[in-house]
Amino acid sequence: MKSGLLLALSVLTYSGTASAGPASDAVMFFYSPVKFAADPQFRDRFTDPVIKLFQLNDAAIKKHPDEVACIDFDPALDAQDYDDKTVADSLKLAESIEGDKATVTASFDLFAEGDDSKREMVWDLRQVDGSWKVADIASKSNSWKLSELGCSGGEEAD
Repeated sequence: MKSGLLLALSVLTYSGTASAGPASDAVMFFYSPVKFAADPQFRDRFTDPVIKLFQLNDAAIKKHPDEVACIDFDPALDAQDYDDKTVADSLKLAESIEGDKATVTASFDLFAEGDDSKREMVWDLRQVDGSWKVADIASKSNSWKLSELGCSGGEEAD
């Protein structure tokens, strides 16, 4: 009885990491430390429809290497500039799972000061071959969804 009560109290008072479960772990990868979500080396962590946008972005970079491509900000942050420590210290993740679909909401600050540095990102994930893959990212802070961003300059993806 005593150990059960101790376990319950520790769960109730635990507020250490931002991770809330397996889907959140897939999102946490991009925040600890911050990694550029559109980087081709992380493509295996995504699935359609976002993969198509990334392919168009890659094609635009290849075709016009001296121009800004379609994705000129970090989709995980909804920003170009940030303080890594502030993001890590302020990050909170909340996850909801229904079958093979999950939604993870990431809330964080880009910088220690300024109301415009607060971000709330909603990650849609799908379970593919036993792993959580990112299907879309949306910014509640600035009202956009990655899968709905246009991309021109690369025409069709290869």
